[in-house]
Amino acid sequence: MIIAIDGPAASGKGTLSRKLAEHFALPHLDTGLTFRAVAHALLTAAKPLDDEDLAEAAAQALDLAALDRSVLSAHAIGEAASKVAVMPRVRQALLEAQRAFANRPGGAILDGRDIGTVVCPDADVKLFVTASAEIRARRRTDEILARGQAADYAQILEDVKKRDERDQTRAVAPLIPAEDAHLLDTTKLDIEGAFQQAVRIVEETQEK
Repeated sequence: MIIAIDGPAASGKGTLSRKLAEHFALPHLDTGLTFRAVAHALLTAAKPLDDEDLAEAAAQALDLAALDRSVLSAHAIGEAASKVAVMPRVRQALLEAQRAFANRPGGAILDGRDIGTVVCPDADVKLFVTASAEIRARRRTDEILARGQAADYAQILEDVKKRDERDQTRAVAPLIPAEDAHLLDTTKLDIEGAFQQAVRIVEETQEK
């Protein structure tokens, strides 16, 4: 069973995906971390973020088993990742790695922005998780504050809106729901409520 979960930044899709992976005993890949890992590799090596040859090489050398969320979740890495994510050859290299992960025996859960439309268009279950920009910015702010770091809600809200615009209007694999995706709006849901709805969708799809 392949479950594809898409949605904008801070919609809750990552936490939801990890809970579903544990519930259904499936391996999970946060594809956003793959782009962040490429950016992190370039930043660590003090290489320019706009060199597609270097970025492609970093993507091809990526070890999906070594993705460290605690390191890659830094805001600066996320901003850098959005720059390498627009490079066609980087996307192609990561697309091949993501598809290989999805097609392992037994299936998998992948979350990102183009899983149901590009990476796994034939996924058994597709979810598009969303929430208002204000709620997503508040969640991101609270996450950062909980780590003991400084966070400016107004700046984060502006960043979220800019990220949405960039993701939705890019020429390659824009952020849009797959035609057969189940929409899950988490604006008024906590993670447990969203999880229960997602489990119900997956189980009902399996029964058909």
